[in-house]
Amino acid sequence: MSNQPYGKTFALWRAGCPSAWQAYTHHPFVTGLGEGTLPRTAFVHYLIQDYVFLVHFARAWSFGVVKSETLDEMKVCAATVDALVNHEMALHVKTCAAAGIDETALCTATEEFENLAYTRYVMDAGLQGDFLDLMAALAPCCFGYGEIGLRLEQQAVDDTPYREWIKTYADTAYQDVMANVGLMIDVAVKRRLGDDPAATARWPQLQHRFTTATQLEVAFWEMGLRGA
Repeated sequence: MSNQPYGKTFALWRAGCPSAWQAYTHHPFVTGLGEGTLPRTAFVHYLIQDYVFLVHFARAWSFGVVKSETLDEMKVCAATVDALVNHEMALHVKTCAAAGIDETALCTATEEFENLAYTRYVMDAGLQGDFLDLMAALAPCCFGYGEIGLRLEQQAVDDTPYREWIKTYADTAYQDVMANVGLMIDVAVKRRLGDDPAATARWPQLQHRFTTATQLEVAFWEMGLRGA
């Protein structure tokens, strides 16, 4: 895999907020997943909230279909909604069922404040902003989980009870979807901002979107730890 598995635009956004990105992808919650030391109650609490999050996240991705300027953009956004709704959320249902929490409980769960803040921020980017605003807000979750999954696949202890979660995001299927999303974003950015997007007046706004969403990811992990 190349040094920029999810594209040039993501690499620029990531480099634009190194402290926030480190806090997100190396959070104690993430470390606990890899080491197997994360309390099960914290993991289940996180899964319930993440299920609620993914419902809104899928809705936000659907805005991408509306905001798209090309058929390829529409196809990638639609495929991502499918991956979220029909595949990733199945992991939450399966894992929570094993812990005695059925799908009805997931669908009726009360959102934590951190969940509300993050999901509404992303959806607002889709409602008020344009396609690039939306992509910048969506990108940290997508690519961050891919990066975390790949790293933990190599570093996690063999007997961590969270191996299935790790495999979901390290798996080729997820990584391929993210590579396609990254390529689509690169093409979309070039189409709208040219060959040197970071030099445009628009770039600081997009970086701010990405950085804020990354900080909200950190808060989401913190919310998960409260469930311990």
